[in-house]
Amino acid sequence: MTPPHVIVIGGGLAGIQAALACADRGARVTLLEARRWLGGATWSHVHRGLGFEIDNGQHVFLRCCDRYLAFLDRIGARDRVLLQRRLAVPVARPGRALAWIRRAPLPAPAHLAPSLLRFPALRLGERLRALLTARRIGALDPDERALDEIALGAWLREQGESEAAIDALWDLLIRPTLNLAAREASLALAARVLRTGFLDSARNSDIGWPAVPFSALHAEPAAAALRACSARVELGARVDAIECDPAQPALWSRGARHMADAIVLATPHEETARLLGARGALGEIAQLGRSPIVNLHVVFDRRVMPYALIAAQESPLQWIFDRSQSAGLERGQYLTAPLSAADRWLPESTAALRETFLPALAALLPAARGARVLGFAVTSEPAATFRATPGARRLRPEPGREIGGVFLAGAYTDTGWPATMEGAVRSGLAAADAALRACALRAGRVAMEAA
Repeated sequence: MTPPHVIVIGGGLAGIQAALACADRGARVTLLEARRWLGGATWSHVHRGLGFEIDNGQHVFLRCCDRYLAFLDRIGARDRVLLQRRLAVPVARPGRALAWIRRAPLPAPAHLAPSLLRFPALRLGERLRALLTARRIGALDPDERALDEIALGAWLREQGESEAAIDALWDLLIRPTLNLAAREASLALAARVLRTGFLDSARNSDIGWPAVPFSALHAEPAAAALRACSARVELGARVDAIECDPAQPALWSRGARHMADAIVLATPHEETARLLGARGALGEIAQLGRSPIVNLHVVFDRRVMPYALIAAQESPLQWIFDRSQSAGLERGQYLTAPLSAADRWLPESTAALRETFLPALAALLPAARGARVLGFAVTSEPAATFRATPGARRLRPEPGREIGGVFLAGAYTDTGWPATMEGAVRSGLAAADAALRACALRAGRVAMEAA
C-alpha cells in the first residue's frame, strides 16, 4: 500500500513537529514554508549594527514543558538549551537590595512558601494572602470552561489581593507567560500556567532558555531531521489558496496545484483565517486578536549584570537576560529585555525606546551607570501571540480539527496551554495524529470497497 502523502503548511514549531511525526510513522511528507527559513515565531538573523546574530525575541520554557523538550531531543538540539537545576530568580527594584524567588527543598506547593514569605515588594499581610491565593489556584481546574470567562484580575480581587500585590507578584508571573497583563488575562489560562508551572510539582518551575541563536536551536537541526526522514522542505513557498475535500484536499502555491491525502495547516491564526475563510465557527478565530512583544538588545563594554536573568519591578523593564554566550561575545555583555504585552511600546521609535530604557537599566543595574553602550537595537513582533483574554477559548479550535481534509495546528489552537513553544509542539502532535488516523480510515474504506 502506498504511504499517505501529507502536506504541512507552515514551518514553525507546530509544522515541524507535525511533519516529523507524520514522517516517523511512514507518511510521505512535504513541508511548505512561506519564509526563507524554518522556525516560525522563533527566528534569528545577523544584525548589521550589532555585528552578530540575534533572536527576534527572548523565548523561555519551564521544565514542565515536556513535549517541547522531547521535540528538542527529536531534532538533536537538547544540549543547546540551558535549564536551571533549581528555580532561582533575582528580582531587582531601583535603589533596593535584590529579592529572590527560589524553590526550597520542600514538596509542592510549599516549595515557594519561603520566597513568598520573604518577598519584600509585599507587606506581610499581602504575603500571607498570596499564600492563601496560591492554595486556591491549586484547587482550580484549568480545563473548566467557565474559568475562561473570568478575568484573573477580577478573581484576584475577590480573593482579597491588593492592587499592589497584583502588580508586584501576579503580573510578574503572568505577563511573560501569557503575553498579557494579569488584570486582563483569562483565569483558566493563568491557572494552567500557575498550576502546571509553579504549584503542582516543585521541579516544574525551573526556567530554561536557548544557549545558541534560534537558527542553531530550531531551524538548522529541524531541517537536518526532516532531511533524515526523507521529508521534502520547500522554503519561500507561500500558499495562496486551499481546496478542502475530505477525499483529496489540495492547495495552490506559486501557480501550481498540489494534491495530498491530508493537509496540516500550521500557520498563525490570522493566516489560517485567510486561507480557510469563514467556515462555520472557524471564522471566529480571527477575533482572537493579537498581543505584541518588543525586544530590546543592548551591548555594554563590560559586564553589568552578574546573573543569567533578572526580573524587574517598579521599572518599565520586565525581565532581563544575559545572552552573551549565544552571541559569542568574548568581551562586554549582551543583554536582551523582552517587553511582553507591549502595546504601549510598539509605536515608539528606537531612539525613544533607548531614551526610556537605558536609564531604566542603569537604575536596576548599578554597574551599568559607568559602562559604555556599544549597541542598542529593537526587534518587534506585532502579532507575537493571540490575546489570552477571557472568552478566548471559545474562539480556539481544538488541535487536529478537520475541515475537509485539512487539519489545524498552531499555538492558537485549544491545547489547554497559552501561545507558547510547548503549546505549538502539542498542537503539531495532535494534528499529525488526526491526519494519519483519517488517512488510515479512508484507506480502509477504499480497501473494503475494492474487496
